[in-house]
Amino acid sequence: MDLFDDDPAGDNAPEFSVSEISGAVKKAIEGGFSYVRVRGEVGRVSRPASGHIYMDIKDDRSVLAGVIWKGRAQVLATRPEEGMEVIATGKLTTFPGQSKYQMIIEDVAPAGAGALMAMLEKRKAQLASEGLFDPERKKELPYLPEVIGVVTSPSGAVIRDILHRLQDRFPRKVLVWPVAVQGQRCAPEVANAIRGFNAMTPGGALPRPDLIIVARGGGSLEDLWGFNEEIVARAAVASDIPLISAVGHETDTTLIDFVSDMRAPTPTAAAEMAVPVRLDLMAWVDQQGARLSASLSNGLSQRQQRLRDLSRGLPQKDSLLDGPRQRFDTWAERLPVALRQAVARKELALSRASGALRSSVLRGRLDRANDRLQNAARGLNADVVARDIARKSDRLTQLARGLRSDVISRDITRKLDRLDAMTARLAARAQSDQAARLARLDGLDRLRETLGYQATLERGYAVVRADGAVVTSAQAAKKAASLEIQFADGRLPLDP
Repeated sequence: MDLFDDDPAGDNAPEFSVSEISGAVKKAIEGGFSYVRVRGEVGRVSRPASGHIYMDIKDDRSVLAGVIWKGRAQVLATRPEEGMEVIATGKLTTFPGQSKYQMIIEDVAPAGAGALMAMLEKRKAQLASEGLFDPERKKELPYLPEVIGVVTSPSGAVIRDILHRLQDRFPRKVLVWPVAVQGQRCAPEVANAIRGFNAMTPGGALPRPDLIIVARGGGSLEDLWGFNEEIVARAAVASDIPLISAVGHETDTTLIDFVSDMRAPTPTAAAEMAVPVRLDLMAWVDQQGARLSASLSNGLSQRQQRLRDLSRGLPQKDSLLDGPRQRFDTWAERLPVALRQAVARKELALSRASGALRSSVLRGRLDRANDRLQNAARGLNADVVARDIARKSDRLTQLARGLRSDVISRDITRKLDRLDAMTARLAARAQSDQAARLARLDGLDRLRETLGYQATLERGYAVVRADGAVVTSAQAAKKAASLEIQFADGRLPLDP
């Protein structure tokens, strides 16, 4: 019998804890795959609030989990999207908490031009479905902008071409916002430039542009890829300032071309779209001025001819004045005779009025009054009568002074003047009243004729009389012994 029995199979195998095994596996994977480039199709993509990106890279047989930490996700040139074929660069590691391995991705790049085009078409379809390419959304370019903002590289030939073309056509103020036109910094810088121009204050120290030109020279699809990024397209859509896209040559097409308000085939063509030709505009203004002058001259000539034509139809000025001149001569001849006749009539009337006021007549009346007074005084007290006689004599004396012939003549003259004025006023008033009454009488007579049945007869009607009276029914006409029809021009008897 052996002193030592053989141990059962496997009894001498070392024992490991779970953490030791996980750490050993992690060290082995990270040591063997510290830097790898993996090509595959992007599967599930998750972007939680933490900012990290979790994604799967797969082919037709296997799936590799991947993670892009927040710091790297913010600086990626290409954002991974489901269905893209990419080349992911990073290292493999494990996640002990779930016993799985994964890839820590440092960079993601499309796997060739075909992948870029597929991603571009997918992005284009998404933006088109949102209506960002609709012509109704696009703004009209200003005819002659005061300030033009240019988003491009300050050191390339593009800015020189734009400035040179603007100088040749119509010099304008130009603000250049320098940006990287390719690479990872291109898309964010272009988007920030568009937003920055829109954030400027109109009329400020640095004036806000009236038009924006986003320009770059030609290049490959990879070189122009920054202008295909969604951040650039959405910044162009959100711009309140009209925007011209001039990226690449005529055959190059980027996403900003579809969302911009106008696409130019080249940067030089963008400058030509921005402003008109100053000399052409001046020539057009001169042409319009010449047309305006010719139109004014023709209008004046036509109006002068029209005035001459109308003046021929007017009577001569002498013929217009012949009638008034003849009436004036007639009245001038009749005026002296009329004045003399009027003066004679006034003198006769004055003589008749002053005949009863002669001094001899007045003295005779005074003598008769004194005689009556003396006869009446015989039966009165002598002293009272004497005083009364003295007072009345004084009064009579005063009255006699007021009845002098010159005073009476002046009073008569004034009264005659008033009488003539009143006579003229009464004559004028009588004539106006008579004219008004005649006009009213004429109006009533016309109304009578209009409302009378005679006017109705002239319109084709007739009046039927039976036995001398008007009848309005057939029954009454049948009973009449004689009938008569009156027309507008006479009456016609009828046998019953």
